[in-house]
Amino acid sequence: MAKKPLRPCKYPGCPHLVEDAASDYCSHHRQAERQRSDRERGTAAERGYDARWQRYRKVFLAEHPLCVNCLRQNPPVITEATVVDHIRPHKGDYKLFWSPSNHQALCKQCHDRKTASEDGGFGNELKSEGEGE
Repeated sequence: MAKKPLRPCKYPGCPHLVEDAASDYCSHHRQAERQRSDRERGTAAERGYDARWQRYRKVFLAEHPLCVNCLRQNPPVITEATVVDHIRPHKGDYKLFWSPSNHQALCKQCHDRKTASEDGGFGNELKSEGEGE
């Protein structure tokens, strides 16, 4: 099978070539770009995950203590939920952020897997709006 051609690292002035489909940056600049992106993203509190969310999260997980993804397996697996997941990414939409019908209880492993598949992590393609629902 033919390989894709190498392409230049997107870091300004970098002479390195990139073959990894998961990143547009060479190994020298990947971490720096991730840190820059995290700084621009804002803190958890700035994105809405403040004290009010922490209180809500605690109550939601007390009412929904098991990971819904693990329970869907055949046979069901009993796993403690530790994350309140937004079923549809809210992307800053306050109404969608707080809508209880948009929340589900997940274990960290299931949440990380879901987030990576939606956000293009672990070499996955970034899903467009409405895909995968």
